[in-house]
Amino acid sequence: MNVFITGASSGIGAALARVYGERGAHLGLFARRKGALQEVARGFPGDRVATFEGDVGDPEALIGAAAAFMTRFGVPDVVIANAGISQGADTLYREDLDVFRRVFATNVLGLIHTFHPFIAAMREAHAGRLVGIASVAGFRGLPGGGAYSASKAAAISYLESLRVELADTGVRVVTICPGYIATAMTAHNTYRMPFIMDVDRAARAMARAIDAGRRWYVLPWPMAVAGGVLRALPRAVFDALFAHAPRKARQSPDVGG
Repeated sequence: MNVFITGASSGIGAALARVYGERGAHLGLFARRKGALQEVARGFPGDRVATFEGDVGDPEALIGAAAAFMTRFGVPDVVIANAGISQGADTLYREDLDVFRRVFATNVLGLIHTFHPFIAAMREAHAGRLVGIASVAGFRGLPGGGAYSASKAAAISYLESLRVELADTGVRVVTICPGYIATAMTAHNTYRMPFIMDVDRAARAMARAIDAGRRWYVLPWPMAVAGGVLRALPRAVFDALFAHAPRKARQSPDVGG
């Protein structure tokens, strides 16, 4: 099995690398932080892992990494676009416009840049999984999380478009929407995080959903129920409930992979 993962230096990406590494997969691990990425890679035999330092906001970095990965290991069975960042932002402030731009470049364009260089080869093979890590935060616009919520909503819609575009090609598109997962990204949140899930347990559940080729997967299951209710709330009710809810602090640390 050949698996390529972005945002692989920490959090969900590193946990997914461990899951597939335990299965004996050939791994392509892509992330911005070279030292952390190499630390993750040390957990696997050198002949089964390739690391690529880069930013998913740079399409050329991913085109190069994809070419090198496929030259060494062949066409991937699974490509996981996991890289993401979360920062609080407020449209009122000029300096926060840069936060919006950076979050969208990573969380939305990063998905597209990750999948692009693999699609032709996977279509030719009539097989494979393209997996996008979105978020329950994309279901509704959350206060203080305008950049993150909007980027994940865009990611969900993009993945749906890609899924139907590839419907008859043998390539499946899997949208995964985690709730709160215990990673460095959530460690900075000061508000209550219901149903928070251990990252390794979450990665194993995600891998099962990927194996099954599920179109849509929300985890953990209580968050799937809560998320369904959240999406169904009338706008007036949603506004009343969330207008004074705790909000993500502005310019909170960028801890994505």
